Amino acid sequence: MSEPVPSILVIEDEAQMRRFLRASLSSSGYQLIEAETGEDGLTQAAAHNPDLILLDLGLPDLDGLVVTERLRHWAKTPIIVISARGQEQDKIKALDLGADDYITKPFGIGELLARIRVALRHAAKTEGGDAQFSVGELQVDLSRRQVFVAGEEVHLTPIEYRLLATLVKHAGRVLTHRQLLREVWGPNASDQTQYLRVYMGQLRHKLEQNSSRPRYLLTEPGVGYRLRDET
Repeated sequence: MSEPVPSILVIEDEAQMRRFLRASLSSSGYQLIEAETGEDGLTQAAAHNPDLILLDLGLPDLDGLVVTERLRHWAKTPIIVISARGQEQDKIKALDLGADDYITKPFGIGELLARIRVALRHAAKTEGGDAQFSVGELQVDLSRRQVFVAGEEVHLTPIEYRLLATLVKHAGRVLTHRQLLREVWGPNASDQTQYLRVYMGQLRHKLEQNSSRPRYLLTEPGVGYRLRDET
């Protein structure tokens, strides 16, 4: 029995971009649903329950940030924002509102397909409660709270472990500084970015072969961090 074809809802008002996505994603094995406005996108999302949503921010009726916020009231569907807005604050706000990733126009189809695979894989792991994570020589066993690099166990402090576990649970996703601080340190620490820099530095020192050129714990400048997830 063949696996079901993943469905992607594209909420995008620009006809040329929709044609590009339709041709590229259909030829890559995805089923497309299209909407030209935010309201229609919300309707299509409720009607079809897609596996993933590609969302433009500059829609004619609703700002894409509003669409993201409204979707997150009832849907856990992965959302990848695709937008010409490249400012850090737009990225941060979209991610804080619940988007899973953000890609700035213009972009290559190879990069978009990689982001889609990561988002779909993360959604599947979340549903399945996968307790094992590995990338390169890094292995994390969430059930046993153990971390290994090249087969050797690495001992982390409780906060270092919480930070890594949070990144593992969202592997491949960009997490903003605010999201990480809230989840690891609590709601009152959402502005204490120095905590994050210090502990991320400590994690890199323990987990990376070269902490100044990290392979796993990646910085998204001005936005946050991403744990690499192999595609």
